[in-house]
Amino acid sequence: MEKHFKRTTVTSALPYANGPVHIGHLAGVYVPADIYVRYLRAKGEDVLFIGGSDEHGVPITIRAKKEGCTPQDVVDRYHKLIKDSFEEFGISFDVYSRTTSKVHEQTASDFFRKLYDKGEFIERTSEQYYDEEAGQFLADRYIVGECPHCHNLNAYGDQCEVCGTSLSPTELINPHSAISGSKPVMRETKHWYLPLDRHEGWLRKWILEEHKEWRPNVYGQCKSWLDLGLQPRAVSRDLDWGIPVPVEGAEGKVLYVWFDAPIGYISNTKELLPDSWERWWKDPETRLIHFIGKDNIVFHCIVFPAMLKAEGSYILPDNVPANEFLNLEGDKISTSRNWAVWLHEYLRDFPGKQDVLRYVLTANAPETKDNDFTWRDFQARNNNELVAVYGNFVNRALVLSNKYFDGKVPAPGALEDIDREVINELSTIRDRVERLLDAFKFRDAQKEAMTLARVGNKYLADTEPWKLAKTDMARVATILNISLQLVANLAIVFEPFLPFSTGKLKLMLNLADTGWSRLGGLDLLPVGHVLGEPELLFEKIDDDKINEQVSRLEEIKKANAEANYKANPVRENVAFDDFLKLDIRVGTVLECTKVPKADKLLQFKIDDGIATRTIVSGIAKHYAPEELVGKQVCFIANLPPRKLKGIESAGMILSAEDHDGTLSVITPMRQVKPGSEVK
Repeated sequence: MEKHFKRTTVTSALPYANGPVHIGHLAGVYVPADIYVRYLRAKGEDVLFIGGSDEHGVPITIRAKKEGCTPQDVVDRYHKLIKDSFEEFGISFDVYSRTTSKVHEQTASDFFRKLYDKGEFIERTSEQYYDEEAGQFLADRYIVGECPHCHNLNAYGDQCEVCGTSLSPTELINPHSAISGSKPVMRETKHWYLPLDRHEGWLRKWILEEHKEWRPNVYGQCKSWLDLGLQPRAVSRDLDWGIPVPVEGAEGKVLYVWFDAPIGYISNTKELLPDSWERWWKDPETRLIHFIGKDNIVFHCIVFPAMLKAEGSYILPDNVPANEFLNLEGDKISTSRNWAVWLHEYLRDFPGKQDVLRYVLTANAPETKDNDFTWRDFQARNNNELVAVYGNFVNRALVLSNKYFDGKVPAPGALEDIDREVINELSTIRDRVERLLDAFKFRDAQKEAMTLARVGNKYLADTEPWKLAKTDMARVATILNISLQLVANLAIVFEPFLPFSTGKLKLMLNLADTGWSRLGGLDLLPVGHVLGEPELLFEKIDDDKINEQVSRLEEIKKANAEANYKANPVRENVAFDDFLKLDIRVGTVLECTKVPKADKLLQFKIDDGIATRTIVSGIAKHYAPEELVGKQVCFIANLPPRKLKGIESAGMILSAEDHDGTLSVITPMRQVKPGSEVK
């Protein structure tokens, strides 16, 4: 039986304050969250929309060191840029705060301390690399060395960016500190861990049995993690930027950013509503919804709920409608390569066109799979849909009413079949859109809203009231009354999706705020109601504007390719006889599975022409296992066996690395016998 809630708390993933927001963030998190919140508000429901900047963690300290400033300088700059961009774009947060606030520091400290006092953590002492020259323990990204697999000399302590293999710092050959350049030493350090394995039982029941309605990508990723078995996760780390661990003997340690950041939802609510925040987080009659991207599913569906459950007084999320990723012009968005459409730059380059981007991102929303944004599609959707359909219908209805009835709503007369068809379409619009929005299907809901505009546009084209005006003004009055009622309904149904143009349309209709409950009605504009002045709701975007954006991306792609070539120059010549020592062969993939507890590793069973060979490869971020079964791959057959995550790997699968870090497995152009040599 469906539960009814008194109120809804909506959170959106906290953007990381070491760079601006781009369209991938908008499509994945903020636009759908804003649509949902605006929809609930239009229905008159009690809803709170919580946002804020995530301002701790190693990447911020790295940027600060590169720029020669403090971490606080970095987060201050980007927090302001992100917050201002969201406001201008119309993301309607009730509060947008930050994790460097005093309220957050106190809230996160108190949260940790309560779990600590309840015995919800375990303590572990381990050896980690320490930079004696810098006088600090080193995060994995601060350790650089030679990759033991592909021998890239600049592999990080957590991953080799060249071959994609997941690493631990102790696997690196000749490791050195990225801070001082010195060779680090191993030192003992103590940390606190959240034992997720203790929570596995109730998490399995809560997610897999009680929330089968969650999106398949969310449910599937959770099931995969639970099936592999949960492990304790460190909640503290050795770092000088973050919230100090509030325990004696924890000097030089801060709360791990993954633990600290989600508590920001709570602290930001507390900052907004210091006296009533608990009803939004602890009342069982409150519904909690998290809007996130797919890279945050585990944290919001498993880790954060485990934290809340361990604390004991909080509600758990009712739904986590996570989206997949948005690509840009067929290539994955990359902040490090500047391959992105940045929100603050879009607002500068396309002033007054917030709704165009909102519309296009929703139309291309990556709800079930990764999707693509292109500037040509952006232009086409604006010109062919917003301008030619929605805007055209609104303009014709208002201009004709101005021309024939002095800008007043005319009285309808007898209805004909074509009128009844339109009225029937209108009568079901509310149910159709609500059903989709309640299921977090924003792309389809917006499509239904645009269908209503298409119906109106076709209605005017089919009835041609400008021709009837010569002979039958009563008929014209009926057509324009129905058309104006359609326009008023469009102002209601599009408000969650296109708030700026909706505001403009309401002024043109001289329409006061109308609640969602009246959607589908034929009496939104009474007979004799005086309309405002008609003007264009949207305007065409010309080729020059789009060519400018495409050219900018082409320049970025060229610069990235040149930088990649310089960073990975052709190596010095080797003797031909040395090359001949490599035994490169073709094998057929018989089986391919993910390696448990290793996000980046795949285990292959390969027919090498003689036997079945096992190879472990760090390409799980680039391929689903089922994509590779039955394919032929090139591999080095005469490397000494090496154990990875307890699996003996006999060889290396060859991949080409694109300039964006994407790996593509090398395959022969046509089928050959397994074991064939590559010469």
